[in-house]
Amino acid sequence: MAPRAARSALAGWMGEVLKVRLAAVPERGAANAALLRLLAEALDLPPSRLALVAGHASTRKVVQIAGLAPEEARRRLDRALAAAAGPGSRR
Repeated sequence: MAPRAARSALAGWMGEVLKVRLAAVPERGAANAALLRLLAEALDLPPSRLALVAGHASTRKVVQIAGLAPEEARRRLDRALAAAAGPGSRR
């Protein structure tokens, strides 16, 4: 996770780790909340289905997703990345 970015967005995969840029500052949990909202939107899930389980004060986070198989989560995140890249992008 990279806080204080120009805009919040999924940035792509680094192996099995999803890189995320957030406009929110890492103060009083603002960046953590923004991360969960961004992921919920990308996964097409209500934010209540996501929980930050590790890395509260770190740039490396572990997020638990309730009721979604890992393969389906990856498929939805890949779809969100492709949509953000736009048509014709080689992302």
